[in-house]
Amino acid sequence: MGILYSEPICQAAYNNDFNEVQLLLERNSNYLNIQDSFGGDTPLICACKQGNNRIVSYLLNRNADVNLRNKVSKTKQNENLIKMLLRAGADVNATDFSGNTALHYACEMKNQAVIPLLLEAHADTSVKNQDGETPLDIARRLQFHNIESMLKKSS
Repeated sequence: MGILYSEPICQAAYNNDFNEVQLLLERNSNYLNIQDSFGGDTPLICACKQGNNRIVSYLLNRNADVNLRNKVSKTKQNENLIKMLLRAGADVNATDFSGNTALHYACEMKNQAVIPLLLEAHADTSVKNQDGETPLDIARRLQFHNIESMLKKSS
């Protein structure tokens, strides 16, 4: 079933309904950065959660705020999505509700394609989450030796 949002544009972005997102923004440009009342998701966050790159690109071209934060969750991490967000000025070291950065999640998900992009954008390898773990600690705990090597080289 997925997630149900209080804001129609958030639902459309989550559902990958490009035409509806476009229509709603044409009707009211204030919807661009509106935050859903439940978790604080914006249309951009909703599109990112599902990896809906076309909608992400469209919202970024309309100058959606890449640094607005929601209350709870992470998004998908694919290379194109990360590149778009970084080019748009996303804070590579932003933390979520549990103190995790994108690099923490990339390490946890063994995302070897995204980690170099984050490191190139100067992701801080020393940030500790609420559990006191750095991205390197996560790689070590999960025994992801290639990722451990990548992180050691960059620090």
